[in-house]
Amino acid sequence: MATRNIKEVAQLARVSVGTVSNVLNRPEIVSPATRERVFEAIKKLGFVRNEVARHLRVGRSRTVGLVVLDVANPFFVDVAQGAESVADDHDTMVVLCNSAGDAGRERRHLDQLEQQRVMGILITPVEAETPWLEELAARGTPVVLVDSPATGLQCSVAVDDRLGGQIAGAHLIERGHRRIMFVGGPMSVKQVADRHAGVAGAVAAAGGDVELLTATAPTLTVAEGRAIGERMAELPAAERPTAAFCANDMMALGLLQAMATHGLRVPDDLAIIGYDDIDFAAAAAVPLSSVRQPRELLGRTAIDLLLEEVAEPEQHRHRQVIFQPDLVIRESSAPYRPQS
Repeated sequence: MATRNIKEVAQLARVSVGTVSNVLNRPEIVSPATRERVFEAIKKLGFVRNEVARHLRVGRSRTVGLVVLDVANPFFVDVAQGAESVADDHDTMVVLCNSAGDAGRERRHLDQLEQQRVMGILITPVEAETPWLEELAARGTPVVLVDSPATGLQCSVAVDDRLGGQIAGAHLIERGHRRIMFVGGPMSVKQVADRHAGVAGAVAAAGGDVELLTATAPTLTVAEGRAIGERMAELPAAERPTAAFCANDMMALGLLQAMATHGLRVPDDLAIIGYDDIDFAAAAAVPLSSVRQPRELLGRTAIDLLLEEVAEPEQHRHRQVIFQPDLVIRESSAPYRPQS
């Protein structure tokens, strides 16, 4: 079937091309009877609006890019759902891109999104320093950082990760643990570095009888958590930590799997606290204690800030929204009991 155009719709509906355009873009200014005629003509002809051409005319698409560190992590799925719930109310689509923790891949996604003339970009950046994001915004594409604080050069929504690490560490220390391991990485990811700094602060505040060990990995995945757990399980009991604070729940779940594989008990042999409080944390074989982030709220707030900037760029003032984390205590972080 030949592609129908807007002129044919106008002819069949007995209106001007401008009236058809108004029906498609500003229907509230067209009378109900005229709108009905136009919609009937569209239906009869099978007309489909050329969105690409329309975006070139108006300058921007009705699309927002969301670039995340790991699309397999349910935390980012929940963030995306929050953003999408707001986008739907504004006739806007969210396109999800996965950087997989690779800075080069992240840059390629950003280039492609800019070429597609997206309305704006929400991003959890791979690296703490992000001059290219500032350049992107300077060229006219608004950027909002998600789960990562900004310096004031763009909007951001984040959780106080230092506080999250501090309350996790303080909880383990209060429960009698004196040999604690931080499991995370890479430290180039600001969230990871801040969570490590938080637990280090809790250890320092406790005095010299608490030791903090650190195990890093290139990615924050179940597989990396499991690999660290395998190495930990091979240590003599006297050298193993009695508790672990993981930079996210995915690593905590991998650590839990490794303990089970080696016949070590959680929390008796190793207490574990994760971060994010994804749904799988509560559903684990041993329900995981976790530092909770308001996942969907992060997504909703981020796109609200982006839409504000798009609607009124001259009046817009960048804001950095910081949410407070909560520790959700479950079976995995029971008090320390010295092994006989």
